[in-house]
Amino acid sequence: MPGSPVQVFAFSGGFRCAFERRSGPGFAFDLRLPVGSAHDPVGLEGSAAVLEEWLFKGAAGRDARQLQDAFDDLGVRRGGGVGPEATRLSVSGLREDLPAALGLVADVLLRPELPEAEVAVLLDLARQDLEALQDSPPDLLGVQARACAFPRRAGDPGAGYAHPATGTPEGLSRITPASLREHYGLYGQAGSVLGLVADLAPQEAQELVERTFAGWPPGECRVVPAHFQGGKRVHFADADAEQTHLQLTAPGVAPGHPDWLAWQVALTALSGGSSSRLFHKVREERGLAYAVGASSLVLAGQGFLSVYAGSTPERLPETLDVICQELRRLPEGLSPAEFRRAHAGLSASIVFGGESPRGRAVALTRDLTLFGQVRDLGVLRSELDALTLEDVNRFLHTYRPMQDASIFTLGPEGQA
Repeated sequence: MPGSPVQVFAFSGGFRCAFERRSGPGFAFDLRLPVGSAHDPVGLEGSAAVLEEWLFKGAAGRDARQLQDAFDDLGVRRGGGVGPEATRLSVSGLREDLPAALGLVADVLLRPELPEAEVAVLLDLARQDLEALQDSPPDLLGVQARACAFPRRAGDPGAGYAHPATGTPEGLSRITPASLREHYGLYGQAGSVLGLVADLAPQEAQELVERTFAGWPPGECRVVPAHFQGGKRVHFADADAEQTHLQLTAPGVAPGHPDWLAWQVALTALSGGSSSRLFHKVREERGLAYAVGASSLVLAGQGFLSVYAGSTPERLPETLDVICQELRRLPEGLSPAEFRRAHAGLSASIVFGGESPRGRAVALTRDLTLFGQVRDLGVLRSELDALTLEDVNRFLHTYRPMQDASIFTLGPEGQA
């Protein structure tokens, strides 16, 4: 396995960096800031997304065009965005450009220009994104389902999980440069995590990060609770819909729980390829859905099962019935063949996920955030190799996701 043991550097303000030395001409880093759409102030939904765009409208004396040119002159690839719980900034490029690239990101976060004239334009773009959401029924259902499954409670910090990252029309109408500047105060070292992969000596990497982010204020790190509502059944009517979309959410396993790895094997058997249970039963055997799949969802440190299917209105009842049947028979356990396929698929994903510096940087950030430590790839593979069919089936024997599942559908009226 490429790379060397990961080292974690903790800085005085709460900022942590997970560093892996890897020989080669390139670098990759992924910076996770613990400010997402769930942290938007109540009534100002969309603040995190608009602020993230605003930060790139100039920094450290550069205007927006000059800042963009500075990144482009380095030839780096940029990525990231705003999710429910965090804002991510990722960059990859050639090793010699790492200090400059990291410095530009630090300028964006520590020394943004924040030109007020740009806010109106950014708000218009956010409104266009909201309108585009109506043209993507799966994404629209995902937002509506999350609003029902994870409602905000009085006293919770932030607006919670009941709105898209782009915000709401009402929230966007109330956002001002002053409110965005106040929200910017949440950004800082507390809870922020950097995953860095590069051919540097560990001491050199530590000094580079510490020097680059010197003077970064503490900021705030707030956990927005996820209050799951099980047992719901809600249909969202769409008179113009030609398909019906299904979203099922159920309790799962939290990161760090002893059964996390067993759950991942079970999910891979349930929805990990053309031989998986859902794909085979729903699509291949009966042709019920053009898309079906299951995945894990982590919110506020809790794990949830998320299942999606896209079908026709007349075939939705049968689609839902087959999915529920497959979930209800999980306690019966996996067969030896299912276990072998799921084990091999998960092992391959671990190997290939570690090959790409970009993917590895994201994994470093994710591990340190979700598990409190970086899982060594060799150790992780050894733990997976030590996991037996009996271990997985012992976990599945008591795993009954349908007991508290909530089911949401979006499609023509009159269908529930």
